[in-house]
Amino acid sequence: MALQSTYDLFIDGRWMPASKGERLAVENPATGKTLAQVGNGTSEDVDKAVAAAKRAMPAWSRKTATERADYLYRLNTLIERDAEHLARTISQEMGKPIKESRVEVNFAVQLLRFAAENTRRLQGEIIPGSRAGEKILIDRKPVGVVGAIAAWNFPLALTARKLGPALAAGNTIVIKPHEMTPLAALELAKLVIEAEIPAGVVNIVTGDGPRVGVPLVAHPDTRLITMTGSTPAGKKIMAASAEHLKIVRLELGGKAPFIVADDADIDRAVEAAVVARFGNNGQVCTANERTYVDAKIYDAFAEKLRARIQTLKVGDPLDEATDIGPKVCGPELEKVDQMVKKAVEQGAKLEFGGKRLIGGLYDQGQFYAPTLLTGVNEKMDITQDEVFGPVLSLIKTENYEDAIRQANESRYGLSAYVFTNNLDRIMKINSELDFGEVYVNREGGEAAQGFHHGYRDSGIGGEDGQHGLEAYVETQTIYLNA
Repeated sequence: MALQSTYDLFIDGRWMPASKGERLAVENPATGKTLAQVGNGTSEDVDKAVAAAKRAMPAWSRKTATERADYLYRLNTLIERDAEHLARTISQEMGKPIKESRVEVNFAVQLLRFAAENTRRLQGEIIPGSRAGEKILIDRKPVGVVGAIAAWNFPLALTARKLGPALAAGNTIVIKPHEMTPLAALELAKLVIEAEIPAGVVNIVTGDGPRVGVPLVAHPDTRLITMTGSTPAGKKIMAASAEHLKIVRLELGGKAPFIVADDADIDRAVEAAVVARFGNNGQVCTANERTYVDAKIYDAFAEKLRARIQTLKVGDPLDEATDIGPKVCGPELEKVDQMVKKAVEQGAKLEFGGKRLIGGLYDQGQFYAPTLLTGVNEKMDITQDEVFGPVLSLIKTENYEDAIRQANESRYGLSAYVFTNNLDRIMKINSELDFGEVYVNREGGEAAQGFHHGYRDSGIGGEDGQHGLEAYVETQTIYLNA
């Protein structure tokens, strides 16, 4: 199954060209070649999509929970059928190694499955009234038209993460995939048609932020805005949503600490540190951004870490042996390179890497060498700012308490990692670490039934699991009297 050369917008169950007839090129970051041309939408196209979603809303919301679930189950079955095609699409448009793209497709399946399974678990309440014979009903009902904006690093999973709970709760949705990686979402739209999801329930408008994202957020008929992306973009969305007092769910940047205590299993911690840092080329909001290692085991850890990083293979994302593909685009690669250079200027030691790879395949794409920095301290910019690239910053700490203190001194609060076998430390993690999710003695990777959310500059609200599903409904209080 091959990708198309051109894609239109998906609105009201039909493919239609962008209103101005313009297109955007989608490039393969491994080769620099154009994969496809997609519609470059405008506010006029957003208006059409939101109107379609609004028209479809009453009939969709009246369907029973099991009817909505059946549509999602059908969509899931089709994703499983086309899993390899979708994985190859992700690898080609985003640069993710094929083995990781398959994991992403499976995660999308799990997210939709959870939403389908839990349509009947959006439960209300009946509580005693304040008058004789009165009952107070707390009902849950869909919010309306959802505007969804997805980031480029997980083009299929992030679309599924928003589509699944929105539809399960009885809402309709307009999705804006990232302009660099829209193809997986558009391929998903084909399956939406095949699953016979009613026209207008799911709409996909491609284009950039100013032409599509801003009008979608500002549209008076989008009731809930869910966005995954950068913190600066999230703050702009928050401000733009204020005029109509929209519900806003923002999953933004991260600067996850990876704490290795003196009693940790070093081999296990090294492997997890590498997976959590270099998976998806470090382009993950939950990635290990700051590796804190107790001074007592620092040398042993650092030696094993160097050896493990140097086994990573950088290459063609479609090669089964590839561990790290290209950065998603040139500007992203340049940003990472400048951060490494600044860290060295501020006193960090560049152990290896720290440069763009050249020669052969590397000359065609956006490949950056896996990088290790040591001698990093908490005052350096690279310790405070999100890198989003294949750069591991190794930081020696005096003890476990020092690591906890440094970990919490961040404007971000999404994810954290702790490796320790001390039960007392483990039991105190919830009170000592100020992060929305913590991985204890394991690498990252959230579960569909969990709750993915952050504090501070990492966003507001959250996604996944029952708590994430309930974000897509509003409560209505009814005082019942005979």
